[in-house]
Amino acid sequence: QDCHPQTIAVVQTRANSLGFKTYIGNPYQQSQQQNFFAILVQYPGSTGEIHDLTSVVTVAHNQQALLTVATDLLSLVLLKPPADFNVDIVIGSSQRFGVPMGYGGPHAAFFATRYAFKRSIPGRIIGVSKDHQGKIAYRMVLQTREQHIRRDKATSNICTSQVLLAIIAGFYAIYYGARGLRLIAQRVHRYTLLLIAGLEQLGYRISNKIYFDTFIIHTPNRAKRFISLAQEENINFRLIDHNTLGISLDETTTRQTLRQLWRLFTTVTVDIPDITVLDKTISECIPDTLLRHTDFLQHPVFEKHHSETEMMRYMRYLARKDIALDRSMIPLGSCTMKLNAATEMQALSYPEFTNLHPFAPLYQTLGYQQLFDELEDMLCDLTGFEAFSLQPNAGSQGEYTGLLVIAKYHAIRKQAQRNICFIPASAHGTNPASAVMAGFKVVIVACDDDGNISLQDLKDKVIKYGNTLGALMITYPSTHGVYEPAFRYICAIIHQHGGQVYLDGANFNALAGLCKPGEIGVDVAHLNLHKTFAIPHGGGGPGAGPIGVLKHLTAFLPDHPVVRTVNPARSEHGTIGTVAAAPWGSASILSISWAYIAMMGASGLKQATLHAILNANYIAHCLAPHYAILYTGKNNCVAHECIIDC
Repeated sequence: QDCHPQTIAVVQTRANSLGFKTYIGNPYQQSQQQNFFAILVQYPGSTGEIHDLTSVVTVAHNQQALLTVATDLLSLVLLKPPADFNVDIVIGSSQRFGVPMGYGGPHAAFFATRYAFKRSIPGRIIGVSKDHQGKIAYRMVLQTREQHIRRDKATSNICTSQVLLAIIAGFYAIYYGARGLRLIAQRVHRYTLLLIAGLEQLGYRISNKIYFDTFIIHTPNRAKRFISLAQEENINFRLIDHNTLGISLDETTTRQTLRQLWRLFTTVTVDIPDITVLDKTISECIPDTLLRHTDFLQHPVFEKHHSETEMMRYMRYLARKDIALDRSMIPLGSCTMKLNAATEMQALSYPEFTNLHPFAPLYQTLGYQQLFDELEDMLCDLTGFEAFSLQPNAGSQGEYTGLLVIAKYHAIRKQAQRNICFIPASAHGTNPASAVMAGFKVVIVACDDDGNISLQDLKDKVIKYGNTLGALMITYPSTHGVYEPAFRYICAIIHQHGGQVYLDGANFNALAGLCKPGEIGVDVAHLNLHKTFAIPHGGGGPGAGPIGVLKHLTAFLPDHPVVRTVNPARSEHGTIGTVAAAPWGSASILSISWAYIAMMGASGLKQATLHAILNANYIAHCLAPHYAILYTGKNNCVAHECIIDC
């Protein structure tokens, strides 16, 4: 129960679709719960309280369950590391390491676990090896992006990660090193100690006994009043209930901030505490048993680059080792990059966009709300859909979200037995992985020699599965790089037998300005804004995978436990839940796509699509005398990419 509400909501959504039950309680007190396979705790907790994890580790391992700890990287500079408690998995966000809040993102998460579980980690692991000359070389030692191999048997559907943000966080750690990070963490914690000591001196009761930078203050029947007073001073508190507030400090806190806060909680006739006096009298609240006694960031790289010049040179040194779009090309049509023009990127340098907290009061976020509304309208115009949800953080998460919407639609109509998802054999591996995660059973539909869906096999399977057919997941143009000639007919067959059509929008580069999915038989689709609409692809991220739906599905789009206005069309039957911790996903990068679409206009977007198709066909034409082009469509043409047989 001391996890963040958005974390709980995301876990509940994921668990529900997989048939798992969730129980919210106090694992430090209720040790009699049986038949659980996992426990999730926050360290420090959502209330700011720091718990000794020893007891909950014992409870979990006595039941042969795994313990996951969600944590804050900056706090771990001072706190005992979770691994020292013998926990199994540690997760969290690296946002505090040099990445702006951005009204919710983008941020890079991290996932750390025991060596024994290394083959279950989604992604790739880079290790140290030697080249043929005996020099140190870094190489991929383990690839577990397993969707391409295991498909519907994969343990994750993660595809686009947040590589660019992870690099930023990594450089932040390199720039400050262990000593610099320790100074930052100690400063934040010291100011929290001072603030609490002053509030207690003013007569307020603080719930927390052990804390890092967050605490709960009791203000009987006055919580909303203090919220209003603070907002007049450009300060936001967390409203717990009418008696309780949550306060968090960060690296920007100063002594003047403390004085300002104390003045808020008292009257002009009462003197505020003296910081100098308090600083001499306060004592540490974290016991020695919960403090870190081990070194961290001991690799030499964290000791070398602590000036701006050294850091810039090091970054350039590493960049020269990469093959990137500034000096080469990436031959993958679906990931065709658009120009990251300065105007598109400019908003990311505005503090009004980058420094906004994702749960700031809506009246403080009117600019973002206008951006969301206009971007959603733009995407609706381009796709023919009724509404969009911006919450999914990547294309794979859009797939998952869209399929949840379809499942919810069937459930509301008392047709929950419709749990079969047809997926063509040509589909990207993430498709079947997403379908399983959303609670569907995957049935593969064969392709013919031309790379298209076999209509006969589709008809046979539609008859075979009857009223259990839930959805068809299809990519258009197909992953084979051709336009499916019978696309409308395929959609009609699915609809005639009670199913819904999900379009994987990874190849929208070949549709934008030419075709609207919502008008040719598609019920729901995701778009990869980082592919089609100019967001830098940064080695794999940041991604954004909003989903669009027709009118009959709008009520089921994601909502949020903190910002309840995310889905204004939500119905009395409820939504699918929450699929990302931030209400509008990686909000700050949406400004890039907004600017790209606004500047290109309808004619410009159409021209970009035509150029993508023309370029792919030019390449195919030039290579055809030397290599076999595996799949072509009408007039011996391809879509925006081609597959050659080497």
